[in-house]
Amino acid sequence: MPQCATSRAPLFVSHAPLHHTLGSPTVCGRMFDAHNLFDESPERNDVVSWNTLMGGYLDVSKPDTVIGLFRQMRWNCLTMSVTTFLTVLLAMGEVRDSLGGESIHGHCLKLGFCFDSNLVSALIDMYAKTGNVYLGRRAFDEVVAKDVVLWNCMISKYAENGLLEESLALLRLMKVMQVKPNSTTLVSLLSACAASGAINIGLCIGNYVEEEGIPLDAVIGTALVNMYAKCGVLNKAVDVFHRMESKDVKCWTAMISGYGVHGFTQDAIRLFYQMEEEGFRPNEVTFLTVLSACSHGGLITEGTSCFEKMIQYGILPKVEHYGCIIDLFGRAGLLEEAHDLIKSLPIKGDATAWRALLSACRVYGNVELGECVKGILVGSYNQLPTDSILLSSTYAIAGRLQDQTRMQAMEKEMLKRAGIRSVGKEDKMLKEAGYSIIEMENEGFDHNS
Repeated sequence: MPQCATSRAPLFVSHAPLHHTLGSPTVCGRMFDAHNLFDESPERNDVVSWNTLMGGYLDVSKPDTVIGLFRQMRWNCLTMSVTTFLTVLLAMGEVRDSLGGESIHGHCLKLGFCFDSNLVSALIDMYAKTGNVYLGRRAFDEVVAKDVVLWNCMISKYAENGLLEESLALLRLMKVMQVKPNSTTLVSLLSACAASGAINIGLCIGNYVEEEGIPLDAVIGTALVNMYAKCGVLNKAVDVFHRMESKDVKCWTAMISGYGVHGFTQDAIRLFYQMEEEGFRPNEVTFLTVLSACSHGGLITEGTSCFEKMIQYGILPKVEHYGCIIDLFGRAGLLEEAHDLIKSLPIKGDATAWRALLSACRVYGNVELGECVKGILVGSYNQLPTDSILLSSTYAIAGRLQDQTRMQAMEKEMLKRAGIRSVGKEDKMLKEAGYSIIEMENEGFDHNS
């Protein structure tokens, strides 16, 4: 690594240890100043200073520099601490360097550091990020005295990599080893079940919570409500919500969202007002779930009222909130009102709202407004093939087949420029088949689409 010119004046003079002096620039993100100070110091064998500099670079998302500093430490035969390896393992995970990570693991074994729970957690995290979670499990198994943090780490990394059965098996092993789980143990697993729709594993975890008598606090309760709602078991989500010992805003929001996703718009609105009555202050996510429910349920009055209430709470609407209102107006056929709202938006530079209006124009066959919106998208935003497809469908619904044919020709040209070719008489776009998994009883069935 190049050294700074010796003729440069030092940044400042301090008689404190170098790592104390380095702390301020690294915390402030002034890594250029921190590195200059490090290079100018005669205390180059101070491992704490190296760790401080490496940690600073990791905080500003420069993992390659961290790895370079670590290699420089090795070349200089400097003594390294557990913190050194913790930092470089995080960096290896960020750059997805599997071979480098294994080399670091071997170095830790030689130094006898692999009995440190934090270091093993870092190894598991690194292996999970590089796609070698099974090597992380090997490191996990080699630790004799495992604390709950280490168990949580291994379970969560299995879940993040889609290995839910392995996570559940490890949870059961945890019980056999008489290690008492906490909320963190289960939340990551429940989140993975919610994301993948793995209802059977989710039900097993729900039963586990009941069997172990784990309190339904705000953390575990919210995770269960969210999982049950997203997996389609709304009645269990409602049951957990009512049995929770304590609730917070996130829990209320999860239940409101569950009602909205399942089409129970009135229940979502009722719960929102109940939440306010019980003294909970809704946040921007809460309002987004309520507005989304109103949009899908076609409740114009309630949606508009909630939007105004959000303003009264002092919450600045984001483009997603405006998108819900525009979608609400569009679904109800109030296209001109939606158009006026978009034109008056204080948020500029986002095409989401315009495309929501264009989609509504297609539903109602409003060619004139659809052409206007399409022109705005072409002139002010990156044009997408879907914009032309929506306008083409608008012409078809309005019965203007000649214009539809013209738009279809334009679609083909756009797809050609985008590198998407069509074949055969039906001009079907070639694309990779979709893939989905559903669970029925105790088995998973794969479907190609």
